[in-house]
Amino acid sequence: MDVFSRTFLPAAAEGGVAIPTVSRHMPVFRRCVEGDDATVLVTRCVRPERPMHGEFVLLLTYRRLVVIQETRLLHRLRMHLNAELRHLSNVNWSPDPRTGSLELAATAVDGVRERFAIKVGHPKRVWHLDALLSHVFKPRTADHQRTERRALALSPR
Repeated sequence: MDVFSRTFLPAAAEGGVAIPTVSRHMPVFRRCVEGDDATVLVTRCVRPERPMHGEFVLLLTYRRLVVIQETRLLHRLRMHLNAELRHLSNVNWSPDPRTGSLELAATAVDGVRERFAIKVGHPKRVWHLDALLSHVFKPRTADHQRTERRALALSPR
């Protein structure tokens, strides 16, 4: 069993995602994420600017952010976002313990600003989610960015 498989189910359980939903989304997530990438977060979310357009399931690993839209009536799955974290810019989030929610926003490589509202309920869960996002999106030092650019320049195309 690879790292992704070992970490996906516990993250989904922690995020409160039901087993039938996990079963429907797992094959799509499996195609997007490499086997050695650990799952950090699996949760349901909505787009605040379009709350009536159905729910989304968000998967965050240490390398990727994958968001799948699920239609309300037929439960059809449609890929909404599949991006490497290094291709996302201006990533920020705002926890709101009063409402038990957190809003995550990022700009994709195509320039589209994506916003997702995650309802977690309890204020302690909001701060836990805030800590997870801080861990994954921790500020990179200038030295690390320089090394990453050098590696990209030397990589075969």
